[in-house]
Amino acid sequence: MATMTSRDFAQNTDGAKKAARLAPVFVMDRGRPSHVLLTIEAYKRLIDGKVSLAEALAQPDVEDFNFEPPRFQL
Repeated sequence: MATMTSRDFAQNTDGAKKAARLAPVFVMDRGRPSHVLLTIEAYKRLIDGKVSLAEALAQPDVEDFNFEPPRFQL
């Protein structure tokens, strides 16, 4: 898994695409993940149900990061 700031992503989209060939790339906005870049093949495996989101994002030897998705309130 790779992370990059939104500024770095904007300045180096080619590098982000190259990194996404190896693993998902998390784009960080103000220190929090805001987007994930995947190859189309990884995305298709994900939506075809051949791999869970957890499996797609799990990478060995990767440090954890804090991510608290907003809760939906009625």
